[in-house]
Amino acid sequence: MKFKISHVTEYSFDSEVFLEPHYLRLRPQKTPYLEVLDFSLKIKSKPAGYRSIQDEESNHVDFCWFDGLTQKLSISTQSVVEVRDHNPFDFIVHPVLFKTVPFEYDDRQKKLLPATLEKMSVPADLERYAADVLGVSQFDSVQFVINLTRKIHEDFKVEYREEGPPMLPSETFQLKAGSCRDLSWMQINLLRHLGFAARFVSGYLYFDMEEPSYELHGWTEVFLPGAGWVGLDPSHGILTGNTHFPVASSAYYQNTMPVSGGFRGTANSKLITQLSIETINE
Repeated sequence: MKFKISHVTEYSFDSEVFLEPHYLRLRPQKTPYLEVLDFSLKIKSKPAGYRSIQDEESNHVDFCWFDGLTQKLSISTQSVVEVRDHNPFDFIVHPVLFKTVPFEYDDRQKKLLPATLEKMSVPADLERYAADVLGVSQFDSVQFVINLTRKIHEDFKVEYREEGPPMLPSETFQLKAGSCRDLSWMQINLLRHLGFAARFVSGYLYFDMEEPSYELHGWTEVFLPGAGWVGLDPSHGILTGNTHFPVASSAYYQNTMPVSGGFRGTANSKLITQLSIETINE
C-alpha cells in the first residue's frame, strides 16, 4: 500500500526578522516495512544554503541557512511511502535473561545505550503505578511493556497540544491527561527507571477517519535484545504498526522536533500547520 504525506509548516512575523540556521526533521525513515519512494522539500523564504545531513543518532536532517530579512518562513514537504505487511509481535527476546525484569544490559550495550538509560526524577506514586503493572505482568519484560502501553491508554485522556515540550512525567501523571508526546515521555521515564533503554519517536500515523484531520504524532521505542527497538504507542494502547511512519528518534525529545531554529528581531510570530495523509490507489 502507498501513502502520500503532505505537510506544511508556516511561520509569519509581524515585522521583518533575520532567520537563524534551521534543522528540519520531516523526512520519513526507511524501516523493514516502509520504503520512501519520493520526498520533496520547498522552503520560502529561499535559503542561502542547504545541506542534507545525518545527526548524532543517524536521523536524516535537512539543514538550511539564510541571509537577508523576511516576514515569512514556509516549509512544505511531500512524501510518498510504500508499506508492507508487518506483525509487531513477530520477535523473540534473546538472550533469555532479558525475558524477565529486572535485567541488565551487557557492557557493550551499556556503552552504546547510555543516553537512552538516563533517568529523570519521578514521584513515588508514579513508580508504584509502573510496579503494579509489572506485578500483574509477572515480571515478564515483553508482557510488561505491552501492558504498560495499554494501561496508560486506559487511564489517561489524550489531549491535543500543538506547541511546547512534553510536560514533566509528574505533571502528566497528576493530570491523568496529556498530548501524545506527554504520555510517551512519561512512559519513557518509567521504562528507564526499571532498567529499559527507551527513546522518543516523532512521525506520522495514518488511520481511517470520516473527516480526516492529521497531526504529527509521538510514541516510544524500547530496546529489547533480539527484537531491537520496539515501538509502543501509549496514546492508542498498541505496539506500532505499518501505518506508523517514523521521522526521527532520539534519547532526547528536543532532537525530534520537526523544525528547530530561531530568528533575530523583535517580531511576534504565528504558526500555521497543515498535514494530510492519503492512500494512493494503484
